[in-house]
Amino acid sequence: MSEIRAIVTDIEGTTSSISFVRDVLFPYARKRLPAFIETHGDRPEVQHWLHEAAKEAGYVEATRQEVVELLLRWIDEDRKSTALKALQGMIWQEGYEAGDYQAHMYPEVAARLRAWRADGLRLYVYSSGSVPAQKLFFGYSKAGDLTPLFAGYFDTETGPKRERASYERIADAIGEQPEHLLFLSDIVEELDAARAAGFRTAWLVRPPHPLPAQSQHPAFADFDAIAP
Repeated sequence: MSEIRAIVTDIEGTTSSISFVRDVLFPYARKRLPAFIETHGDRPEVQHWLHEAAKEAGYVEATRQEVVELLLRWIDEDRKSTALKALQGMIWQEGYEAGDYQAHMYPEVAARLRAWRADGLRLYVYSSGSVPAQKLFFGYSKAGDLTPLFAGYFDTETGPKRERASYERIADAIGEQPEHLLFLSDIVEELDAARAAGFRTAWLVRPPHPLPAQSQHPAFADFDAIAP
């Protein structure tokens, strides 16, 4: 079996609880998004992502209010929109910096990440959240600042997480053959795409989800069971 040289991990449902994202981060961004757009709408990066959201929705022309309503609907739908994730990340930054919350980490995650890094493995993140949001998540975690452990981050600007080509791009960016890369996720369809690209994979199954009776994927209850 090929040597694992780098690990690429998802966040939500893998290193951290889905409930933190859905019950804390999403409502926080939803409540503050209209005021954030109103007060920050002239910033070039905000204008860029508002334009990208309108473009993604197929608007030829749209008022700012129409785009705000669109974004609020996408939050409710948990749409994997790069534009939405970028804007959410800007709002979440204010919350992290104000101390309104800290990112959840499963108990074994920080120690396992540190152990892997100490063993010489390079660590990367691939999440539907924007790269800035990923850095905030690991920078303001309840386990402390974990960002020094990571060599790089990937989001949906690399490509959708359920498409093989996205993982091929990640392997190229890391500079390793896919068989030397291990991808961690709680989503089977993401693991399928990674395996199709040649990655090794590990399926993280977290409570309250039961272990599957049959699966083509290895299933682990927590990070401590993974030994690259």
